[in-house]
Amino acid sequence: MDLVAIVATASVLFALIGLSEPVADRLRLPSTVILALIGILLGATSALVAWLPPSQALSEAAQLVQNLPIRSNLFLYVFLPTLIFQVSLSIDLRRMLDDWVPILSLAVVAVVVSTLVVGWALVPFSGLSLFACLMIGAIVSTTDPSAVVGIFRATPAPLRLARIVEGESLLNDAAAIALFSLFFAFVAFGIPNPRLTDVVVQFPWLVGGGAASGWLAGRLALAAIARLGDHPLGQVSLSVALPYAVYILAETLLGASGVIAVVAAGLALNFHAPGTLSAGARATLRETWDLLGYWAGGLIFVLAAILIPRLLASAQAFDLVLIAITVVATLAARAAILFGLMPLLTRLNLSPRVEGRQRAAILWGGLRGAVTLALALAVTESFRIPPDIKRQVGIIATGFTLFTLIVQGTSLRWVIHRLGLDRLSPLDAALSAQVVAVALQSVRETVSETAREIGLARETVRDEAKRFAARVDQAVAEADERADIPDRDRITLGLVALAGRERDLVMASFSDGLLPPRLATRMVADADRLIEGTRTGGRLGYLNTARFVQRSGPLQGLAGVLHNRLHLSGLLARQTADRFEHLVALGPILREMHGFIDTRIRRIHGKRVADLLHDLLERRIEQADRALDGLRLQFPGYAEDLERRLIRQMVLAQEEHEYAALVDDGLIGPELRHALTMGIARRRNAQARRPRLDLAIQRTTLIAAFPLFADMPESRRAMLIRRMRTNYAAPGTVLLERNEVPRKVWFIASGAVEQVRAGVVLRLGPGEMFGHLALLRRGLRRGRTTAITHCTLLTLDEARFQDLLRKDAGLRQAVLDSARTRGVALDLEALEGAPAPA
Repeated sequence: MDLVAIVATASVLFALIGLSEPVADRLRLPSTVILALIGILLGATSALVAWLPPSQALSEAAQLVQNLPIRSNLFLYVFLPTLIFQVSLSIDLRRMLDDWVPILSLAVVAVVVSTLVVGWALVPFSGLSLFACLMIGAIVSTTDPSAVVGIFRATPAPLRLARIVEGESLLNDAAAIALFSLFFAFVAFGIPNPRLTDVVVQFPWLVGGGAASGWLAGRLALAAIARLGDHPLGQVSLSVALPYAVYILAETLLGASGVIAVVAAGLALNFHAPGTLSAGARATLRETWDLLGYWAGGLIFVLAAILIPRLLASAQAFDLVLIAITVVATLAARAAILFGLMPLLTRLNLSPRVEGRQRAAILWGGLRGAVTLALALAVTESFRIPPDIKRQVGIIATGFTLFTLIVQGTSLRWVIHRLGLDRLSPLDAALSAQVVAVALQSVRETVSETAREIGLARETVRDEAKRFAARVDQAVAEADERADIPDRDRITLGLVALAGRERDLVMASFSDGLLPPRLATRMVADADRLIEGTRTGGRLGYLNTARFVQRSGPLQGLAGVLHNRLHLSGLLARQTADRFEHLVALGPILREMHGFIDTRIRRIHGKRVADLLHDLLERRIEQADRALDGLRLQFPGYAEDLERRLIRQMVLAQEEHEYAALVDDGLIGPELRHALTMGIARRRNAQARRPRLDLAIQRTTLIAAFPLFADMPESRRAMLIRRMRTNYAAPGTVLLERNEVPRKVWFIASGAVEQVRAGVVLRLGPGEMFGHLALLRRGLRRGRTTAITHCTLLTLDEARFQDLLRKDAGLRQAVLDSARTRGVALDLEALEGAPAPA
């Protein structure tokens, strides 16, 4: 093909891809079905031209289509990395981590089960070897989630369900292609007497090697992209190079799965970009890859579908039986996963509850498409595969794809309708009527006032007002008919709206530069969890989710162990700084939502529901304030630094808005605004780095504020700072077991502990110490000491404590006072004459 023909063909294909979406909307079909039908039509028409009367124009056009350089490598090395990388970048990875168990279970188990069921079902009828049939099973196990995910997102089905289906389909493709590569090698190279154990041995390297190499490459590429912050086009170019380089590296040099490597690279970029790249850079990358993914998905469907008539050219009557067996086996395997494994995961609280009708929609929505055809094409092109296997693979895979696209794809909307997934629940329908009534009343008031202000003719305004009033009256009447919503459901709907408002406020704060990207991503995910928790559990679900998102993360416990036992404080400093930053930012957002309850929710759900929402919101605010106050006691001064930073960021955001308003009013020109904006950008970059939480400095502040050491000479206090260790304890942490011999003395800087000895409970707070009496009197009966709040504790080992006790009169007096309070006799002369440690 010459260059002009290639350009003309490309322009036609892009035009067809652009028109497929509106056509699919008009016909209410998945866009992939339209693209496939376009490709089939092109391929069939070009093949039939040879039987028509000769026409030079038609013959040249048909020859052009027939001679398109469509090879399996075009799909596997050009389109597939683009498509998979785009999906990896666009999914909500942080939310999908909440459901990693059902996603991985469905992806891996579903592929293995489908491959085995299809393979063993075909063996008795096809005359092919077991591994050739298993290769066919792997080929037909890839799924296209776009149709069913799009329908779920357009229906009242939980968003969590759509995320599980989308994540499962992404990893499903990767696992299926990895299995295909294994079986293809066995068949192509004619390994004698292969066993399934050989697959078990090689499969972990395909998956693990691809995942490790892809993740490492993604992190390195992200570091390089971040360094090009002033060159957005360069950033995009590096991101485009990444999936292709990773795919080739894994496939050719490492012998691992290139598809899994591309998935891992995309997920690495997805996960770490919010804390590394600016909002503008991430938006540019996302928009670019959305476009590339759209083009790649359209081209791969059209070009693969063009080959369908060619692949089916040698089909025979019995091949229809093999295609039917494949269809039945695939549906049976997928049904076993959906109706067997999924309910089990739900009972184990590892997966959200999925209704039977939703599982039926997922089953029927498991369309196959371009990836299946590309893998089949790779088999038919290989000179190492025997001809009889080539023919069977091409026909079975193509016929199966046609069934899913034409039969399942065209009837999917009808199935969804018959299952009732496209209808609002009675509760949502009643709420919809009330929302429409309230909205139309607000519109009438606003439009009437605006019309009077701009001086429209009074008669015209009155006439239009009467006409609009009739519509308002009708909406109010419909709302009154459906006004029997129980208060419990109104509370649930109000809390869902409140969580949605929280999400909007987080995004607005991020846009104004008040929140860093990583924190904004976390807070948006928290708001989404609140929405889903409230939908499934009502008020109790909202409160439980709110407590979950405000508590310390799983790494906080590990960070405490590393700091307290190994004196490695880096992780603790980062985790504590993250928690500080989250609580400082959360408070203003929660307080701002009170106004939303009064102006919006009260008008729809009434005063009783609004008052209850105010109370629930106050409980969240009190929880956040208590947690922040506790951290302020543990780390004095750091919260103040974060609050000062937040105020400065608010000043910059307001300053930027004022400059924009002056430009809109024509008071300053764009050149001056650019200079002012650059100044704001420089100051914002200076504020972007949060203050460093230095635990050593915190220890100095704590010791200086401790009453026991207030009058201590500076030289001795400096020595004490070097010798003391800071320990952080969460509520419930056992600090001393019953009858344990202490090897150090504990000083409580903040928080409270509880000692239980001989049935007597003693609670100690800031400024007090424990462990010293048992250390000085070895025969003293000892009890169990437990932290009952978040505590900051300073510790001093036995030898250094006795040395300090001998030198410091204030500490000796504090020890005697403590012993007297707890009814323990100590010999003052013995204390003063205590020998210095060796």
